[in-house]
Amino acid sequence: MEEPEMQLKVKKVTDKFTESLYVLANEPSVALFRLQEHVRRSLPELAQHKSDMQSWEEQSQGAIYTVEYACSAIKNMTDSSVYFKSIDSLLKNSIALKEQLNSAQGRSTSTPQPKNPPGTS
Repeated sequence: MEEPEMQLKVKKVTDKFTESLYVLANEPSVALFRLQEHVRRSLPELAQHKSDMQSWEEQSQGAIYTVEYACSAIKNMTDSSVYFKSIDSLLKNSIALKEQLNSAQGRSTSTPQPKNPPGTS
């Protein structure tokens, strides 16, 4: 009879011990201590990641600005094609007029101009 009674007492003691360990393991202060340890270990790495991400963000913002500026310049050049065509036609007209002037000057220098006789001025 002693043995079943002893087993019952041992079971009660082990249950109480298990319950105490469970309460201690889930104690809020223990949980906060574990969180604090986790934060202390992971915070330097997280700070480095944050710094890296900010640096990458600055670099990508600079690249975005550069691309937007280049796109704007290309759009402006495309919009300016009318002006370039006008300049091209004006240059062609100028070249044609210059050639006409040159040919006209070449003809006028090849025909002798009458000279005034001496004594009649």
